[in-house]
Amino acid sequence: MNEELKKIEKEVSDLTGKLTELKQEIHKVIVGQEEVLDQLIVAMLASGHILVEGMPGLAKTLMIKSVSQALSLKFKRIQFTPDLMPTDILGTEVIEEDEHGHKKFKYNKGPIFSNIVLADEINRTPPKTQAALLEVMQEYSVTYGGTEYAMDRPFFILATQNPVEQSGTFPLPEAQTDRFLLYVLIGYPTETEETQILKQTTGKRPEAIKPVMTGDDLIKLQQYTREVHIEDELIEKVSKIVRLSRPESTSVEAVMNYIDFGAGPRAGQAIILSAKAHALMNGRLAVTPKDITSVVYPAMRHRMILNFRAESEGVSTDQVISELINASKII
Repeated sequence: MNEELKKIEKEVSDLTGKLTELKQEIHKVIVGQEEVLDQLIVAMLASGHILVEGMPGLAKTLMIKSVSQALSLKFKRIQFTPDLMPTDILGTEVIEEDEHGHKKFKYNKGPIFSNIVLADEINRTPPKTQAALLEVMQEYSVTYGGTEYAMDRPFFILATQNPVEQSGTFPLPEAQTDRFLLYVLIGYPTETEETQILKQTTGKRPEAIKPVMTGDDLIKLQQYTREVHIEDELIEKVSKIVRLSRPESTSVEAVMNYIDFGAGPRAGQAIILSAKAHALMNGRLAVTPKDITSVVYPAMRHRMILNFRAESEGVSTDQVISELINASKII
């Protein structure tokens, strides 16, 4: 038994060591954005999808492409536009003729059939096309013409949206944003990082990214993520955070004043899975309160709906979440 345990510990150590190498490879082309990269890795370890919001030019596309290169996985980018149709994402049937002149329908798979999919500017396409992602994100399969087509594993969707130029956009409905494990906000680089970006992108081309992990490595890490231990006391505190976010059952003044609708049970699942992934990423096999506080903001900020008073006073969901953390006494 001890030998088997040591073997598992060594495999986990080797795999988490590869995550460090993964970051090093990505930083060949990405300057800074350490927290965003950590959250990206956390989402992949937790087998979830991620919604990223940030101004144009902050390397959102480059980051996810670099991750796919370092993992040696298939990568597809879908640029969402107002005229994009569901078949442009999922694929379509075409008539094919064989050598005997017999005609039959053949399903040509769309760009969604990849390991890592970048849904760029997802809020620029109508709800009908946005909804085409729903089944894929939840069921990891596409049903077309009555036939179900399973996605290759690992499968991960990263969707981006810009906080500016909202004219002509289609905000994601709450039912769809809830499908994303994490909602990550990308900020501007620091002065030092911006200087480094200018040096790095206007000189000779950076060193090519080398694959340091495989899809099988990532699948094993996803399996180990679910086995990371979390104390019942911490689970109860996560439940308390989620329940306190609901106006009808809260004692937190910020929630009563600024929230219309609180988070559902999926928020608690997202926090716990992400906390387990965060612990594993840092070489630990048990969740600590710090792991929870590291992921609670991206796991909850898109699952709470602010009221008019909050918007008029400039109150953000992150400010409310901070009050929830204090009320739950998790730290």
